[in-house]
Amino acid sequence: MGTTTTRANQSTGECVIVLHGLGRTEASMGKIEKALVNNNYLVWNEEYPSREAEIEILAANHLPPGIHQCEQWNADTIHFVTHSMGGILLRQYLQSNKIPGLGKIVMLAPPNHGSEIVDHMKEGSLFQEIMGPAGQQLSTQPSSKPNSLKPIPGIIGIIAGSVTSDPWFAWMFDGPNDGKVSVESTRLDEMADFLVVERGHTFIMKSDDVIEQVLYFLKHGKFKADHQGNRPHHEKPPGR
Repeated sequence: MGTTTTRANQSTGECVIVLHGLGRTEASMGKIEKALVNNNYLVWNEEYPSREAEIEILAANHLPPGIHQCEQWNADTIHFVTHSMGGILLRQYLQSNKIPGLGKIVMLAPPNHGSEIVDHMKEGSLFQEIMGPAGQQLSTQPSSKPNSLKPIPGIIGIIAGSVTSDPWFAWMFDGPNDGKVSVESTRLDEMADFLVVERGHTFIMKSDDVIEQVLYFLKHGKFKADHQGNRPHHEKPPGR
């Protein structure tokens, strides 16, 4: 597995743990990592075997090394930026663990209430082989892993995509989605802010405007207003 740990020359004393999604690598979060370093954050970005174990095991094995590295850097605050299933790993870890100095959390396209794609495809042998044990846990059923998790601490901002990156899955969704996760599924009752962008699931973390919003949220605890001074989708929706 590849590993990237980056220390800025003049750190703010704030560390960011970056978590990629299912079937991806640390390289997929490289553009965000570079932007964070350029803004003087300490950054930990490490690949984990997302298709080889269940979410509980991945969270227990992968989160502690990042937290330890931030502590070794003497960071006062530990933030998180996650893509897709990376957000579920963090939610899982926080069910039974406290993170000293926990700061802000930005989740990009998280399947916080599962994915309809898993509902339709989880019984298929090819899907099981490609997505592994963790992929099987991401359905929208009430008993699924994402839907069984309790609220977590931290100041949470969620960015959802509304343009499909996988049009062949469009028939599986009833409402706006990014090709893998519906906009509705990304939400959490405990989130501090919410933003919908016209991006697809696969490359949402590489979008310049999304990265700008990530940086703004880490600094201010809210997303940035658009150029017209409006903030569509900013208001917190009713709890599900």
